[in-house]
Amino acid sequence: MGIFNFFSKEKKEKLDQGLEKTKSSLFDKISKALVGKSAIDDEFLDNLEEILVSSDVGIETTLRIIERLQARVAKDKYVGVGELNNLLKDEIGKLLDENKSNIPTDFSDLKGVKPYVVMVVGVNGVGKTTTIGKMANQYKKAGKKVVLGAGDTFRAAAVEQLKIWGTRNDVDVISHGMNTDPASVAFDTVKHAVEIGADVAIIDTAGRLHNKIGLMNELSKIKRVMQKVTQDAPHEILLVLDASTGQNAFEQAKQFTAATEVNALALTKLDGTAKGGVVIGVADQFKIPVKYIGVGEGIEDLQLFNKQEFVDSLFKG
Repeated sequence: MGIFNFFSKEKKEKLDQGLEKTKSSLFDKISKALVGKSAIDDEFLDNLEEILVSSDVGIETTLRIIERLQARVAKDKYVGVGELNNLLKDEIGKLLDENKSNIPTDFSDLKGVKPYVVMVVGVNGVGKTTTIGKMANQYKKAGKKVVLGAGDTFRAAAVEQLKIWGTRNDVDVISHGMNTDPASVAFDTVKHAVEIGADVAIIDTAGRLHNKIGLMNELSKIKRVMQKVTQDAPHEILLVLDASTGQNAFEQAKQFTAATEVNALALTKLDGTAKGGVVIGVADQFKIPVKYIGVGEGIEDLQLFNKQEFVDSLFKG
């Protein structure tokens, strides 16, 4: 089953609702900037630049979009304001499409890897453990056998929360309790996954933003011990970011991509913010594909990121 099969009418509606605040904020500002305009001129492009930056698209990505729009306007000679949405939609879609990835794009196809090992990283409060629980639910629905590892051993709440998700999803949770070695938890999680023939092992990690060296050492150790069980683990290093934090999400991405080889992103809490532009900016700036977006609190509200559906929803209406 491909990624596009996951987008039922219900999921599209939920995506539309989740992006409503971002869409309203963005297009209200664009509409005001277009008042009295009959064509896209330099003054409007300057205003658009400010609008995109204020929507947390990020300066570098904003400048890239503006440059592309200027090239299109120059090439087509005359571009009316009515065509602006289609131009923006087209250029943002192209930006997102530039991030190619070899990681699986749905829950049913793990590219022949067993167990498929996912290490989840991110600071406290971004919804990391909840994201893991929702991932486990969707892997289970796809017929996969899942094991979870409670590797955020510095927070009692994280360990207990993961155990609750394990019970809710009827999946095994490997836990050594609080203040234990997270690398040991990761090792035992992957080992248990191999022993019971699990398809997927998902390991939580500490959410503290250490200094860069401490963070790098800890994550490197976790990877090394997992590779004693499965040589190419982890297959996916998923960085979870809270979209509502805007520019802080960029800084967190900078820290974690410097510390480990992040190859997938999850942007949570899009439904509660007008800063959804961060999805575009982070994906473009760090050249890492967005795999999941969170558009609500329900267990089904963690969606596989579909670039086309995202752009269509953002510009709908």
